[in-house]
Amino acid sequence: MSDTITLRHLGPDDLDVLLGVADGLFDHPIRRDQAVAFLTDQLHEIVLAFDDDVAVGMATGVIMLHPDKPPAFFVSEVGIRDAFQRRRIGKQVTAKLMEIARARGCEGIWLATEGDNVAARALYNTLDARETGDIVVYDWDGAMDG
Repeated sequence: MSDTITLRHLGPDDLDVLLGVADGLFDHPIRRDQAVAFLTDQLHEIVLAFDDDVAVGMATGVIMLHPDKPPAFFVSEVGIRDAFQRRRIGKQVTAKLMEIARARGCEGIWLATEGDNVAARALYNTLDARETGDIVVYDWDGAMDG
């Protein structure tokens, strides 16, 4: 493990980089068809954190458009390999993702996490997030199964 973590904002030309991420950082192995769709869709964003040439952290999100207000940004997922947790990498990738969203004109960044996800809630608090209560989440077709 090096002492220097580098961040990389991926775009359409970075398919090989994304396909080269070893299993375990994302919930499931990366699918080529979904990686292509993600990277070529102008509304999706991804930031990877690297320790040398190994991807050790990631944050993804999507710009949400509305006909009556400015675009908003939904942080879809933040993940850090177990061996790299508690090194502020989650904060770095999330902050970079938020910076990208704001640069793209998003007004309003949000996400949801489980109430018992202590690590995630601590992370978002370090980023000065406002915790919103009384939100009920609904899902269909196993969307919350991971």
